[in-house]
Amino acid sequence: MRLIKARIQGYRSIIDTGYFDIENGKTILVGPNEAGKSAILQALQKLNPPDGVELFNPLRDYPRAKYDEDIEKGNIDPKTFTVVEGYFSLEDSEKKDLPESYRDIIYVYGRKLDNSTWHKLDNAPSELEFSAIDKDLQKMLAHFQETCHKRGEAEAVVTAIQTELENTISGLKRTSIVSFEQAKSIQAWLKKNIKNLADDNESEESRYDKLTTLLEQPIERNEVLLTCKKMLPRFILFSNYFRIKPSLHLRKLANRVQSNVLDDSQYDYGNLCLLKFLGFTPKELADAGDITKWDVSEPDQYEKYKAQLDERDYRLNAATIRLTNAIREVWNPTQYSRDANKLRIKADGQYLKVVVEDELGVEVELDQRSEGFQWMVSFYVVFFAESSDRHKNAILLLDEPGQSLHALKQAEFRETLSKLSEKNQTIFTTHSPFLVGSNELDKVRVVEMVDRKIGTKVNLTLTATDSGAILPLQEALGYDLAQSLFFHKKNLILEGLTDMWYLEGLSDLLKANGKCGIDEKIALLPANCATKVVYYATILHSQNLKIAALLDSDSEGDLAANQDTLVNALGAKKILRTKDVYQGDVIKVEIEDILRDTLVTIAKDDLGWDATEEAKQQTKRPIVDILSSVAKENFSKYQLAKAFIRWSRDHSLNDLTETEISQAEKLISKINHVLS
Repeated sequence: MRLIKARIQGYRSIIDTGYFDIENGKTILVGPNEAGKSAILQALQKLNPPDGVELFNPLRDYPRAKYDEDIEKGNIDPKTFTVVEGYFSLEDSEKKDLPESYRDIIYVYGRKLDNSTWHKLDNAPSELEFSAIDKDLQKMLAHFQETCHKRGEAEAVVTAIQTELENTISGLKRTSIVSFEQAKSIQAWLKKNIKNLADDNESEESRYDKLTTLLEQPIERNEVLLTCKKMLPRFILFSNYFRIKPSLHLRKLANRVQSNVLDDSQYDYGNLCLLKFLGFTPKELADAGDITKWDVSEPDQYEKYKAQLDERDYRLNAATIRLTNAIREVWNPTQYSRDANKLRIKADGQYLKVVVEDELGVEVELDQRSEGFQWMVSFYVVFFAESSDRHKNAILLLDEPGQSLHALKQAEFRETLSKLSEKNQTIFTTHSPFLVGSNELDKVRVVEMVDRKIGTKVNLTLTATDSGAILPLQEALGYDLAQSLFFHKKNLILEGLTDMWYLEGLSDLLKANGKCGIDEKIALLPANCATKVVYYATILHSQNLKIAALLDSDSEGDLAANQDTLVNALGAKKILRTKDVYQGDVIKVEIEDILRDTLVTIAKDDLGWDATEEAKQQTKRPIVDILSSVAKENFSKYQLAKAFIRWSRDHSLNDLTETEISQAEKLISKINHVLS
């Protein structure tokens, strides 16, 4: 299953986040300190946590400032108040276990403040209303009673049939939804009275079959719900505070576990995860290494002791290999991968050690290696231990991952997170610009808390009231731009970030269809607005680089295109305009108009902005203007572009119109040509 949307209410700093989308791979939460990013991860974990994780405690977890008013005074009932809910889509491999009519469902699962859970299905066949069976049930009752009268049954028997049905459907109105339990009860009533179904009455037999078939709907729906609940992924939260102690005393840990006096520090938790990962309890490992429990002077006792030690060593070796392979799979090929090749978990009497063999063959304890490598080992131990055999269906929640890594190593670790998210959907928080790629801004959710009375909010666009909330994004773009400005010999300057997203999306669609996309040697540089295109062009031109610019054919684009500075820097042929490839009626053509028909569909289906009729009637008006007038204050060019990026990942070039394909091919051909 994949989490596609979530909402959190009434948890610590969170009053109501509102619904926020989750990406199919990785989702990045950015925002200032105390904004509530960690609280979001903690609440999500409690949706379906690993065993042993504490669930909601109203006194501790409900927003403190509202506790007296809402909980003490009874304005909020923990039994009905949902704290966290998630919307899940199903993988193709999971759909095959469901009836055909349920294969496009969205599974919704929630946990309330009293820790009871609920679930439902969206985009599923309609639920059975009592009105669909009410009349047929009454006619069936009349037929059963008539049959009884013909057989000369006592009036008490006839009355009992009616009483049983009335009790079964008690409380059901015509608009009521028939539940699974009620459907089973009605079916039981029908089966009990099948003896009263006249053999020679085809219409009543047909009515009986119709009722039985309709009553299968709630039963089938309930089976689908139970199947989906079994497939629900675990939420595995990993924090920087969880560490593996490089050397631990097994007997002391076993005694603390037995007496339930575990250390609250990071290490006992991490060490217990390590033992869980190894497949041992602390007592088992401690007993295996305790020679005092054996009389080794006796040959048979010595052999049993030796066999137990051998088994321990074999299992430790197998676990070491599993952990090492997992780390090597995602750790980039740098010096750290050499470390991972020589990771060892060793038992020596009552001591369990995690050591790393260095390039000289010297074994040193884990805490003497880099902080980054320690973090990675600790992460995988907790991940495997908490998710157990369900790690393939786990969602990873990472709180500030890779903080101990050097900035450039964080940039490399960004790719590690991408690899992790291919198998396990990943949501992580960060303050680091190096963990946010400039091509990943559609995966970013900005978290902020401007007012504690409003609480933590998750913005659906790359905007925030507090400028500090988007600082990592600004730094990421600034760093990426600084690195790329003079690195690429071929550069295309764009008006904004959304222009880059559209071009990259179109290029990927063309390439996937065997056509020519944007030359990989061309760097796409968003300038933030049309007027800044001139500045970028001037700087790059002074470095003798190949430069072209793509401008919309609106008033701002015209103003920039006609500036002498830009013309002198690029030459008229390298100032590309969207109107050069557009084949419609719009006069002031923006890049969105090249995808006009598709964006209208995406805006309606994904964003709820239905501009279908307006687009048909106002063919000369830019599609951005039309959508803006329909969506009003909810309109966002960023949100529209992000929706197109998501759409492009699940569709092919042929899902565009012929005109859109032609325009895209012409535009990208011109870009490649002027920078050839």
